[in-house]
Amino acid sequence: MENKALTLESFERACEIVKKVTLETKLVYSDYLSSQTGNRVFLKPENMQFTGAYKVRGAYYKMSTLTEEERAKGLITASAGNHAQGVAYAAKCYGARAVIVMPTTTPLIKVNRTKSYGAEVILHGNVYDEACAKAYELAEEHGYTFIHPFDDLDVATGQGTIAMEIFKELPLVDYILVPIGGGGLATGVSTLAKQLNPKIKVIGVEPAGANCMQVSLQKDQVTTLPSVSTIADGTAVKTPGSKLFPFIKENLDDIITVEDEDLVVSFLDMVENHKMIVENSGLLSVAALKKLNVKDKRIVCILSGGNMDVITMSSVVQQGLIFRDRIFTVSVLLPDKPGELCRVSGIIAAENGNVIKLEHNQFVSINRNAAVELRITLEAFGTDHKAQIMAALEKEGYKPKLVRTNI
Repeated sequence: MENKALTLESFERACEIVKKVTLETKLVYSDYLSSQTGNRVFLKPENMQFTGAYKVRGAYYKMSTLTEEERAKGLITASAGNHAQGVAYAAKCYGARAVIVMPTTTPLIKVNRTKSYGAEVILHGNVYDEACAKAYELAEEHGYTFIHPFDDLDVATGQGTIAMEIFKELPLVDYILVPIGGGGLATGVSTLAKQLNPKIKVIGVEPAGANCMQVSLQKDQVTTLPSVSTIADGTAVKTPGSKLFPFIKENLDDIITVEDEDLVVSFLDMVENHKMIVENSGLLSVAALKKLNVKDKRIVCILSGGNMDVITMSSVVQQGLIFRDRIFTVSVLLPDKPGELCRVSGIIAAENGNVIKLEHNQFVSINRNAAVELRITLEAFGTDHKAQIMAALEKEGYKPKLVRTNI
C-alpha cells in the first residue's frame, strides 16, 4: 500500500475516508492579517477539529490501510500530543487497542484527552525523540503495530487532504504556509498542492529552536539536531522524516523560521482578532507572514492545532501583553513625604494609564528623606502610549526607569 501513497488517486481516496472523522474547517478570511501584510490572508482552522488538530486525518487514513491482523495486534505510537489523540480516536473508531508514548513534558490537557479516547498513555523521555525510541522498544517487545506520527507516507497522504480542501475553496491560492515538525503535514500538503497546480508556492515554517528540516535541506541529508528548544512543543522534533525528505526536497519552495517571541505575539493577535485558541505550533504559519516578502497574493495559513493547556495559555497571554508594551513596569524614586504617591498616580491617570500593581519600598536608600522607590505596573494601549506616560513622568521631574515586568 505504501508505494501507492502520495499519488493523486491516494489523496482522493484519503479525502473520502477522512470525511468520516473530520469536521469541515472552512477557510476564514482575516481582515486583520490581510491589512497587516498587504495580501489576502485566509486561515485554515484545523485547531477546530474534533481532536483539536489535523493529526486525526493521517491517523485515521493510516488505520484504513492496515489489515485486520495488524489492527488486532494493537497499535502503538509516540507523540507530543496531537498525533496521540488522532491515533487514540482512530483506534476507538476501529475498536482497536492503542498505546501512546508521550514525553514527560506533554501538557496535561493532551495526556487527559488521549486517555479519554480509551488509549493507554505511557510518559517517557523529555522530548519526542526519546518517547519514540521507547515506543519502538515496546512494539518489538509486545508485537504492536507501530504508527509513526510523521515518517509514514500513508500518514502524510492523510494530512495532505487539507490541501484538497483548500484548493476546492480557493482554487487560485498563491501561497500555502504550513508548520513543520517532522514534516508529515508539509509533505502531504506540498505534494498534493504541486500535483493540483505546480505554480502554488508551499512554504514550510519551523521554530527557530527546532529547525531540523531547514538544516537537513541545507546539508542535503536528513540531519539530527543536538537539541531543540522552543515553546512550540508540537513541532519540537530533532530529526525530520527520512521517508518524507525526498518529497520535501522536491515540493517545498522554502522554509521560514520563527522565534518564540513572535509566536507569543501571534497568540494574542489570534485571540483578540479572531477569538480563536491556537497552540504555539499552529501559530507558526501566522507568525511567518511578516517574513514573507510578497504583496497582493492569496495566502492560506494552516492553523495546525489548538490543544493548549490553560496554564500555558495564561503565561503566553501575559508575555504577549508585555512584548506588545500593553503591560510594563516603571520604577520612580520619590521623596518620603505625604502626597507624593498621589501626585504620581495623578500624572499617570491624566495620561489614561491604568495601574495594575504598586510596590512601595522605603528601604531602597539609607536616606529615606532623599528617596523611596515606587514600582508601578501599568496597562497601556501599546508602545506609543507607554512612551507618552514615560514622557509625562519625566516632564514632572521624575526619572522613571523601566524594569522587568513581573506579574
